[in-house]
Amino acid sequence: MNDTQDHYRFKKGMGSTLMIACGALAREIIDLIEMNKWQHLDVTCLPARLHHDPQLIPEAVRKKIRAAQGDYEKIYVLYGDCGTGGLLDKVLEEEGGIERIAGPHCFSFFMGNDAFAERSDDEITTFYLTDYFCRHFDKFVWQALALDRRPDMAEFVFGNYTKLLFMPQVKDEALEFKAQEIADRLGLQYEYKFCGYGDLLTAMAAP
Repeated sequence: MNDTQDHYRFKKGMGSTLMIACGALAREIIDLIEMNKWQHLDVTCLPARLHHDPQLIPEAVRKKIRAAQGDYEKIYVLYGDCGTGGLLDKVLEEEGGIERIAGPHCFSFFMGNDAFAERSDDEITTFYLTDYFCRHFDKFVWQALALDRRPDMAEFVFGNYTKLLFMPQVKDEALEFKAQEIADRLGLQYEYKFCGYGDLLTAMAAP
């Protein structure tokens, strides 16, 4: 992989299998495609901001599926349920039984769905950060919730959490430092658990 000639550079529109994904996964998906030289995979992403309006995800995915029909041999969806209450799975069934990655959300499949299920007792009081959400915390969370204008509301918003779990995909000291700073800002206990790509790697290797 150190040989430049041996390195595969992803090019959009070249694969025969389309991955429809959340924008919060784009960096990791491209990294995995290039590391594993999956030349049959193509990717299209929906905006990560849909996490703030999960009811919009199912129809947005449907539009992507219909726009791609006839152009690919297979379509696969890289979204957990992500708060859609089963509506995403309903859309995928209506569109011909399109498969998606297993799991309720990316925190689960990055950790590994089985491993995440074992943590169910403290899930509700844990605030999770992947690389993406750590890297974009200020814009995606702090500013989106207007806490940049009302920092005094942070305790109200995060008051039910007791711990922040940083679950990175790659080892990055700068991101780890930022995750610790976020935990301090929110007044939460900090925990680090390196997860890598978890079930995302397994799911992408299958199609």
